[in-house]
Amino acid sequence: MKPHQRFHYCPSCGGAFPGGAAADPLRCGACGFTYYFGPTCATAALLIRPDGQALFIRRAKEPALGKLGMPGGFIGEGETAEEAARREFVEEVGFAPGDLDFLCSYPNSYDYKGVTYPVLDIFFVARAVGDEEPQALDGVASVHWMDPLGVEPGEIAFPSMVRTLECYRRRRDPARPGFLLPEGAKRD
Repeated sequence: MKPHQRFHYCPSCGGAFPGGAAADPLRCGACGFTYYFGPTCATAALLIRPDGQALFIRRAKEPALGKLGMPGGFIGEGETAEEAARREFVEEVGFAPGDLDFLCSYPNSYDYKGVTYPVLDIFFVARAVGDEEPQALDGVASVHWMDPLGVEPGEIAFPSMVRTLECYRRRRDPARPGFLLPEGAKRD
């Protein structure tokens, strides 16, 4: 069920919506209140070691329990995508990456407690220095350094992350792990 389908009454005046549920955007005929249900934003980063291995987490919670993902999560009010990525890294694996380079963004959906939330996932690439020791913390069952070019798509938690790995494969600089070629650059 999409978020707007959960609203049966206007949150401003309490008037009932015709047909029992709000439309998107929510417009109250009684008081004129209007609310747009846009996507929420989330962020994650693909942390690459000098040997080309990437940090993946195995999810300890639904949705996608037991699947692989990149450390990340929802962006809080007042946070930039970069700030949220660093905060989520600390919460999930115990340290924050340094420089973050924008990789891509993809729409996604997140099923939580009977509501399917539209999400815009924003992805970055970061370079590990090589001595990071990730820990499985909040919502993480385990951590793994893996070849991002060899991870099976069926093991990945969300379609947006599968597409991100495809984007990384296209844009990665084969001579410098964790660095990106410009969008559309020709490879040797």
